[in-house]
Amino acid sequence: MTNRTDLDHDALDVRPSADEVPGDAGAQDSRGRGRLRVYLGMAPGVGKTYKMLEEAHRRVSRGTDLVVGFVEPHGRVHTAALLEGLEVLPRRRVEYRGVVVEELGTDALIARRPTVALVDELAHTNVPGSAREKRRDDIEAIRDAGIHVISTCNVQHLESVADAVVTITGAPVNERLPDEALADADEVELVDMSPHALRQRMRHGNVYSPERTQVALDRHFTEPNLTALREIALRFVARQVDDQLVEIGPGGLNGRSAIGGRIAVAVDDSTASRAALRRGANLANALRVPLLAIVVDTPLSDGRATVHERDLSENLEFAEDLGAEVMRVDAARRATGLTVALRGRRATHIVLPHRQTRLVGGLRRPSLAEEILRELPDVEVHLVADEQPTKSNRSGE
Repeated sequence: MTNRTDLDHDALDVRPSADEVPGDAGAQDSRGRGRLRVYLGMAPGVGKTYKMLEEAHRRVSRGTDLVVGFVEPHGRVHTAALLEGLEVLPRRRVEYRGVVVEELGTDALIARRPTVALVDELAHTNVPGSAREKRRDDIEAIRDAGIHVISTCNVQHLESVADAVVTITGAPVNERLPDEALADADEVELVDMSPHALRQRMRHGNVYSPERTQVALDRHFTEPNLTALREIALRFVARQVDDQLVEIGPGGLNGRSAIGGRIAVAVDDSTASRAALRRGANLANALRVPLLAIVVDTPLSDGRATVHERDLSENLEFAEDLGAEVMRVDAARRATGLTVALRGRRATHIVLPHRQTRLVGGLRRPSLAEEILRELPDVEVHLVADEQPTKSNRSGE
């Protein structure tokens, strides 16, 4: 497969440990599905695929039936050397626009029925015309067949942080992964490395080809940029650990609000809701608390046109991709519904799509933010401007 020139060049490696996956092919979780383990990295070159292949050799030496479904060495000699001695399934070859592209042979892997399969690059987008659009969908089909999967991913691919990564590095992130796809993994292990050590690895030619190395070092992977990416990755993993601790603690899921509250986002049919959801997801990641998307249905909402209902549905799907819990509330007014929801779910922050305050009878009407602060002065309100021209909103104030 040809290498990509943006941040999607590499992906994360994930897999379960040998003790977690028994040697017989029938070993599955309580749902009868294969387990998923993901190695998460802050950037290409930290060693996710290398660690995955090292683990593969350990498992094979213990008698585990393991195959390589798809591993992309990206021209890295030491990584490619670790494929020796492992059973590698043939890739599916697809011609697209006159170019032959190699993809994961999902059907052949399922027919082979190993105990464990290595499938690199969780966030990968399959070539058009494939049975499934995303490799994560292939992995779900493999897990449904009772096969355990080890995969890889870089933090920039997560939808909630992708825009922040673009701002930090200046490089596009073309392949994006809903946060819930990683949240569904049974295990996520961070493959960590100091920014200085990774830059040294790049200088030695162990990450990119010589013609790409200097550009990567000078533009995208400066030490400050890598430090920021590392912090994003560390915070994401820390948040997942906190969630697991809360879920097994005496407070159950209700304990989350006692520990750190929630980040709420007011969602309607506007394009500004997307920007608000991204901001809310970033806050939730930084504070390691759950994200809540709130829709208030008012009497004015009943007259919402089909196009506005479609836009609202798309915004809610986007919220779920970011890992948000969606909550719908019926209320006479939007401010009332949001206040009730914020109290009930103990939210400490709310992100609102910013709108210009309207004049009613020549008088300035209190904004939604002002109404919320009047009722809940301890809640922090964040206003996010629309990234596109304002479109009509019928959600009702």
